[in-house]
Amino acid sequence: MRSLNRTDLSDDWRDVLALACALAVVGASFGALAATAGIPLSIAVAMSVLVFAGGSQFLAVSVVAAGGAPVAAVVAGLLINARHLPFGLAMAPIVGDRLPARLLGAHFLIDESVAFARARGTGPRARATFWMCGVAFFVFWNAGALVGLLGAAAVPDTAAFGIDAAFPAALLALLLPALRAVDARRVGVAGAAVAVAATPFLPAGLPVLAGLLGLTVAGRAPATQSSEETP
Repeated sequence: MRSLNRTDLSDDWRDVLALACALAVVGASFGALAATAGIPLSIAVAMSVLVFAGGSQFLAVSVVAAGGAPVAAVVAGLLINARHLPFGLAMAPIVGDRLPARLLGAHFLIDESVAFARARGTGPRARATFWMCGVAFFVFWNAGALVGLLGAAAVPDTAAFGIDAAFPAALLALLLPALRAVDARRVGVAGAAVAVAATPFLPAGLPVLAGLLGLTVAGRAPATQSSEETP
C-alpha cells in the first residue's frame, strides 16, 4: 500500500482548495436564491449546515419559490440524495471503521469528495483526501451560502452571472482523468444519454438519478470482442 508523502498532500490540498473556492461561489448562489425565495435566514443556514447537499438544497428552494409545499421540497431533496446510498457503500473502506468517523463521513459525503477520494484509490492518500475535502468543502460551502444570504439584495438576478455552471463544470473536470478507462467511458456515455433523455420528462435533479442506469453496462466487453472466434 502506497504511503503518504508531502508532495502528494501538497498537490491534493491545492486541488481541494481550488474546488472549495468554486463551491463557495455556488454556495453563494444558493444563499442568494434562498433569500430571493423568501426563506428566513435561520432556516436557510440550518439547511446548508444540516443537509449539506447542493443539488437537493437548490431543488428544495426552487420548489418553495414556485409555491410548492415544504413536504414536497423535502421529498424531492430526499430523492436526489438517494444517490448517496451507493456512494456510502463505495466509500466505507476509505472513511474508516469507527462509528464517529462513519457518521461524520456520511455528512461530508458529496459528489466532489467521493470523486476526489476515489481518484486516489483506497489507501491512506484516499482517506486523507476525503477528509480534506469534507472539512474544506463544508466550511467553504457554508461560508459562501451565508455571504449569498446576506448579500442577496446586491445581486437581484443570480442566474445572469451563470455561476450555477461552476458546480457541474468542476465535477466534470474531476471525472475526466477516470474516463481514460474504456469501461468508465462506456458507463459515462450511457449514463449521460439516459440523463439527457430523461431531462424533458423528470423534475430537476431526478435525471441524474436516472443516469445511474448507465452502470448496467459496466464490465461488459464490447460486442466486437465478444463476437471474435478463437482461431
